[in-house]
Order: sequence, then structure tokens, then C-alpha cells
Amino acid sequence: MAKSPWSEPVAQALRADGIELAALHPSATPGFEGGKAAGARLLAERSRVLSDLQEKLFANGRSGDSRSVLLVLQGMDTAGKGGIVRHVIGSVDPQGVDHAAFGVPTPAEKRHHYLWRIRKQLPRGGQIGVFDRSHYEDVLVVRVHNLVPPEVWSTRYDEINEFERELVDAGTTLVKVAMFVSLDEQKKRLARRLDRRDKYWKFNPADIDERGFWPAYREAYQAMLDRTSTAHAPWYVLPADRKWFSRLAVTELLIDALSGLDLDWPPARFDVEEQKRRLAAS
Repeated sequence: MAKSPWSEPVAQALRADGIELAALHPSATPGFEGGKAAGARLLAERSRVLSDLQEKLFANGRSGDSRSVLLVLQGMDTAGKGGIVRHVIGSVDPQGVDHAAFGVPTPAEKRHHYLWRIRKQLPRGGQIGVFDRSHYEDVLVVRVHNLVPPEVWSTRYDEINEFERELVDAGTTLVKVAMFVSLDEQKKRLARRLDRRDKYWKFNPADIDERGFWPAYREAYQAMLDRTSTAHAPWYVLPADRKWFSRLAVTELLIDALSGLDLDWPPARFDVEEQKRRLAAS
């Protein structure tokens, strides 16, 4: 058997506990000893494993199992959240995926508690839920841009921890991935969007403005990791300059989460042999 290119389990290599973002290298590939070609080959192989596990989750959900998995993707613009959705989640049956993207709250959403719109999008039993941005916007963007007073957003860390404890107790496994792209790599990715007519739709002029808030965002993300990476819902810190590594790492994290559910195929709710006889006689 070929030696695994992983020197340690990805969940261990990316665990946020004690990490200092000031020392993070966004082009690093923690725990992975291979290069891009090896990563691409492994991703193709592991995507099939992920697809099989997701089908079991979906099948069990159809049979009444209320358990689910929620992938939370949080990161600055161009960090690669959309690529994860396309290349990782895109490898599984879309019937078994509940996807939600959280942008600026609508006027209707602003009239409610900030978790109101989040609760409406939680995955159903048997589903992999995907949050492209999430409830963490309310301790990131809100904090950086002073959208509410500090005495308001500062209480949200504990509230989020309680909310996630509630989700886990109800049968949802959380996979929280904080994606970090470097300032230079973000600039290159934004430039590519401006150089291609088919990418104009992805470009937002405000993304350039947000680059001026980079130190404040790093401080906000550090606080988020320090305050909300818990035993029941840990954060994984993903260096995101290398897209191939990001996609492989998230695939492995999802495989790990699904494997932890110890899934098997649900039993038939009918007499199999009787149905074989009926089919043969039809």
C-alpha cells in the first residue's frame, strides 16, 4: 500500500486551538507532504469516498434519521468558499445538500434576532448543510465596521457557543472552516476577475475597500477562533492560497465527520424475498 501523503490526520493538522493568525502562512499545506499533482489524484479518490458516505447519510435521513452535518465556510472575499461548494460539495448527490449563502441581511432579516435567518437554513435530517458565510458575520463584519456597539457584539460569542451546543445535541455535526488567503493572493484573484469578462459578475468594488480593513479583520477572526472554537464545535484553520489544498482538506474533514456517524445502509421496510417473487411474476 502506498504511503499516505498526510503526515497527520487533517482534523489534527488544522485544529484552531492555540493558533496565532499573525504567524499563519496562507500558502502552507499543514499535514500534507505531497504537491499539487498528488493532491489532485488524492482528491479524485477521496471524493468518491465522500460521495458514498453522503449517500448513506441521505438514505438514513429518508428512513427517519435526524442526524445531519453542517459545513460552515467563513473567509474573506476570494478565499475560495465558492470553489469548495463547486468542487467538494459538487461531488455528492445534490438531493442530499442544503446550501445557504448569507450576505448583507435584508430589511426583513434585520427586524429579527441575528440568528433568526440562520435557524431557517439549518440542514434537515440526512443532509449535508453548507453555509457560505454564516452567523459569524455578526462578530466579524459587524465588529470591524462598528455596525452595532461593542457591548452588543461582544455578548454574541457566548450566545453562538450555546446555539451550536443546541445544534450538536440535536444531532448536527458541525465542521467549521475558517479560510485565510493572503493579501497578495487576494489581489491576484481580484485582478483575474477584472481581466475576464466571464468573471465580472463575481467582482464587487467593495472588495477593494475591505482590503483596507485587513488588520481589523485579522483581529476579529482571532477573537472568533479564541472564543468559539469549542470541544463540541471546533474551528479548523485553512490556509487558502493553494486552492487544490483547500479542496482536499475540506473533503477530508467531511469524510472524518461522516465516518464519525458510523453510518450503515438502512434496513428494508418490506420483505425482500416476497418482492423478488412479485417482480419475477410481473
